[in-house]
Amino acid sequence: MDLKLQGKTALVTGGSEGIGKGIALALAKEGVDVAICARRKDVLEAAAADVARATSRKIVPIPADLRKDADAKAFVQQAHAALGRVDILVNNAGSAAGGVIEHLSEDDWEKGLQLKFMGYVRCLRYVLPLMVKQGGGRVVNLIGNDGVKPSYWEICPGAANAAGQNLTVSLAGQYGKNGISFVAVNPGPVRTERWTGLVKAMSRDMKISYEEADTLAPASIPLGRIAEVDEVANLVVMLASPLMQMVSGTMIEIDGGQDKPLMDRFRDKNR
Repeated sequence: MDLKLQGKTALVTGGSEGIGKGIALALAKEGVDVAICARRKDVLEAAAADVARATSRKIVPIPADLRKDADAKAFVQQAHAALGRVDILVNNAGSAAGGVIEHLSEDDWEKGLQLKFMGYVRCLRYVLPLMVKQGGGRVVNLIGNDGVKPSYWEICPGAANAAGQNLTVSLAGQYGKNGISFVAVNPGPVRTERWTGLVKAMSRDMKISYEEADTLAPASIPLGRIAEVDEVANLVVMLASPLMQMVSGTMIEIDGGQDKPLMDRFRDKNR
């Protein structure tokens, strides 16, 4: 199927590694020129070079810390200048600390909300006027299934994600008249560079070995495994296509049918 993406442009936040880099690569393979941002300049530029080499598309690395409004504005402005227009925005940057409330500090909460929610708000604030002016666009917000499948161990990311999901649906109602459509993608556990850190935190909080903690996520998923980066990226690329414009104001989980958060399963098992 031709996804009608050839010659389109996209902004992908958090594009230096993990899901963000996977999305940038998958979009570029479909003929999209992409601007990516992240905080670490060296890692970001290396990722851009990798994607450009693999696809021969224009990949523009722009260092930015989306906790800062000025950085978000500069990213959007520089990306727009380099690409000429913004057809697609993929909000992906940021994560929030897992853990029970006793282990979450004020700083954990602040960082989680700043990166995982306000970073999305900031980019949207500067991208949406451009999309309105050009007559349309597509926004895909990478959020997370713990916003709709709450877990006591993921209360910080769950809170940020629920806010992002509300934001996505709300803006779809406001900007549909401008030809701008919005969809939220909610992954469950995904095997990225961040996964090791999450498993270590689970091991700490549940007082079990790292090896045992690493089995919890697959055990909570009917398909028996966690998602791979390219599976999430492929879904995002499909949803970014003009063919999917009517998929707006809604959310799609990609979690293998996970019906109960892994930590809650562990708690129930050990009662």
